[in-house]
Amino acid sequence: MSEATSRPLRIAVIGTNYLGANTAAGMAEFGFDVIGVEIDEHRLKLLNDGKAPLYEPGLDPLLKKHVDSGRLRFTKDYREIADWADVHFICVGTPQLEGSEAADLAQVHSVVTMLAPLLTKPTLVVGRSTVPVGTSKIVEARFHAEAPAGTSVEIAWQPEFLREAHGVDDTLHPDRLVFGVQSEAAETRLREVFATPIGEGTPVVVCNLPTAELVKGGANAFLATKISFINALAEMADASGADVTLLADALGYDKRIGRGMLNAGPGYGGGCLPKDLRAFMHRAGELGVEEVITFLREVDDINQHRRAGIVDLTHEMLGGEWVGKNVTVLGAAFKAGTDDVRDSPALDVAGRIQLHGANVTVYDPEAMENARRVRPTLRYAPTAVEACRDAHAVLHLTEWPEFRELDPAALRGLVTHPVVIDARLNLNAEAWRAAGWTYRAPGRP
Repeated sequence: MSEATSRPLRIAVIGTNYLGANTAAGMAEFGFDVIGVEIDEHRLKLLNDGKAPLYEPGLDPLLKKHVDSGRLRFTKDYREIADWADVHFICVGTPQLEGSEAADLAQVHSVVTMLAPLLTKPTLVVGRSTVPVGTSKIVEARFHAEAPAGTSVEIAWQPEFLREAHGVDDTLHPDRLVFGVQSEAAETRLREVFATPIGEGTPVVVCNLPTAELVKGGANAFLATKISFINALAEMADASGADVTLLADALGYDKRIGRGMLNAGPGYGGGCLPKDLRAFMHRAGELGVEEVITFLREVDDINQHRRAGIVDLTHEMLGGEWVGKNVTVLGAAFKAGTDDVRDSPALDVAGRIQLHGANVTVYDPEAMENARRVRPTLRYAPTAVEACRDAHAVLHLTEWPEFRELDPAALRGLVTHPVVIDARLNLNAEAWRAAGWTYRAPGRP
């Protein structure tokens, strides 16, 4: 690996959507010179103007700060980074393969195809993309075969654990660092890269490549399981008259369980948990560990069932009629704090209700443009208040703070029927009921 003794480390970040944009800005904040590689012309222009290609709190100011300082820039030319960078981070997407539960590794392999022939000296290539276990050795074999530098190109894997809407903080102050390495030199280099958070006390786990690859998939599978578990308990609460929110509070005091991610709702979504869970199951099948598939299949099924349950509850609250009914959906992003609508429970529910024949109007403070691209046939309103006009039922499906701050008394005069379904369980039930609304929340009496 190259030495950089009299200058800051040079970091290349390949792929600059959510993970890559946060990584590039974070590395610049750590004091390194950074070049991000982005082949999409529109995103490239945005990034070089110091603007993120997506909504993420705090990311634009951090990008702008370091683009203006000259420490951070973006290019589409791999030749600018090949022998310039001391460390190359692979941060491209690994979506679900069309027609399969497997991960689509086309973008990862594209990076190898573009970068490997240009590497002429020792370097460290670090994967941050979420991949099935075993991928790193395939990537390593290709670099060794296709790069002029051959086996002096070393591969490491350093999985990320960024939460959308908290990506900047999680980049700068991670709760743990996992270094999948094959040599002391690679570990030393990664400790140099992450010296700032390590100095703040962030724990480091040093492991082999398969362990590092399994960590991210395992973490997301566990989080998905926890969400589906509390949603299964919400159905039991509905059937028995219990309150799932208080139930979660009581469970959360147990240090073995914890309260985090134990909120009942419309289920998980977004660009990570659903596809990563399915890729995890697919890889387990390839490895012959069938019991993992059986267990996690139930987790995925519960998640989908939760969405269907909200549709069924809406039908009940509409008196068993769809046609001619106006339904308001508050929220389009899969969770608050992001404009990400990939596998969004809110948009999925909205689409299902529309297919049944109801008129559906959607409002989201950040995700409207993305929602329109995914669900162009839905109606969209410029404000939450306008979205509620003439509604027969209002569905609260994304937990944006502004929805909790709505005045139910003022909205009462706009709707046709004052029915609210609080699928996120964080509206003030007493206030809505006092204002004359029929308030329903799955799992709460």
